[in-house]
Amino acid sequence: MQTKPNDVLLLAGKVLTVLMQCFMAIAALAIPIGAAVVVFMSDTINAEIAAEFSGAVGPLPVIPVLGLFALALAAVALIFLFFGRLRAIIETVGEGDPFAPENAERLSFMAWLLLLVQALSIPIAGLALIVAKWTEPMENADVTVDAGIDLVGITMVVVLFILARVFKHGAAMREDLEGTV
Repeated sequence: MQTKPNDVLLLAGKVLTVLMQCFMAIAALAIPIGAAVVVFMSDTINAEIAAEFSGAVGPLPVIPVLGLFALALAAVALIFLFFGRLRAIIETVGEGDPFAPENAERLSFMAWLLLLVQALSIPIAGLALIVAKWTEPMENADVTVDAGIDLVGITMVVVLFILARVFKHGAAMREDLEGTV
């Protein structure tokens, strides 16, 4: 079943995946810059904080902040890969071959990627809590951390693993059918 080359949904999917990968690439460039600023400017940052808050706020927690940057960069890389695999699936759908065996592998890989992102959210939340606690003495600092179980993310991981099996089974059925004709 061949889809129309101007299928609006497929075009929207392609545009969305490219945009998301562009956003992730920008984030992947910005995160190391932020980390470098923290490393090279921490003395200046600490001096300004001490001057503004009269010593009520301790020094910038550099290690937890750098840990946040590192984990965020890992999450950004995983999400970049996720959208790359999704774009490849969209391409095969546009070509009229959604049950290609590669798509089952792509879906499974996407599930693992999202599972890793879910796992990264645990240490990210822990480090964010350390930074949020550090900001408590600051006036007008409103830092909150939304830590908890992401049921939508976990559900998405399960759905992707199930879809990977469906696509694998569909590809096998198509091969069997082609072999009997």
